[in-house]
Amino acid sequence: MQASDRFNINSQLEHLQAKYVGTGHADLNRFEWAVNIQRDSYASYIGHNPLLAYFAVAENESIGRERYNFMQKMLLPCGLPPEREED
Repeated sequence: MQASDRFNINSQLEHLQAKYVGTGHADLNRFEWAVNIQRDSYASYIGHNPLLAYFAVAENESIGRERYNFMQKMLLPCGLPPEREED
């Protein structure tokens, strides 16, 4: 592998990370990664009507109520963020 190949791969990865927030980066901690995963999942559930209908039937709720519940869970999907240690 040449240096130019390595630079090209790193630049492509940086471009991908800038374009899509959920792909993460080197400074992303475990909590932020989990929040991205949960929010992406809830957005997918809301965006795909058959999946939303499945959850509604499984929980014996209306589709609108399930959509509302998923949107509420998107606010703090993993609870409050942990305390950050200052350098």
